[in-house]
Amino acid sequence: MMAQLTDQLLALLPLWGPWLIALVTFGSCLALPVPASLVMLAGGAFVASGDLDLWSLFPAALLGAVCGDRLGYAIGRIVARHLPEPESKRARLMAKALTRLDRNGGWAIFLSRWLFSPLGPYVNFAAGTARYPRHRFWLASVAGESVWVSLYIGLGMVFGTNLSAASDLAGSIIGTIAAATVAIFLGRWLWRSVRRKAPHQVSDAEGMLPEVPVEGLPQVSE
Repeated sequence: MMAQLTDQLLALLPLWGPWLIALVTFGSCLALPVPASLVMLAGGAFVASGDLDLWSLFPAALLGAVCGDRLGYAIGRIVARHLPEPESKRARLMAKALTRLDRNGGWAIFLSRWLFSPLGPYVNFAAGTARYPRHRFWLASVAGESVWVSLYIGLGMVFGTNLSAASDLAGSIIGTIAAATVAIFLGRWLWRSVRRKAPHQVSDAEGMLPEVPVEGLPQVSE
């Protein structure tokens, strides 16, 4: 079923070009099962062969993705209206999620556009539900989707009709960057944990020192 859909989309791509790629990226950002990355690779190949124009294909792919992000965010905000009262346990958990999203939300949204793209639609929904600020969501969405579209259309232009090689290379690049990103965040977490733990260790060591009464200290005569 998925292979048949992919073949149909690739066959229609030279005819519908920007319109089709915008529709595919839009649906992908709403968690619909469409092969957005492969279609963008093929779009890049058609650009390299002169069948499609880059200056119409790239904005269309970017616009479709950003509009999909915005719709997912809006759905999350609508659902948030039906959340329980602020005094409830669920509402307190949602407030905690909002705090975490406010601290690292920009990076979470940016990286989920292209590095961890399967999570993207769900991050959109969570950001809307947690009422993450619209302007921050917009900036992170546009930046991340720009990387995603540039990467896949660019690789399609370089590799031309060899979509298999382009897809494998894209997966390798993203996998390498993902591993490095996880290592960096893990290193930061370990460093912060050590720094938070160090003052407690010092205070514990001080508490183990014997207390010397003041009366027992030798008096210094002037």
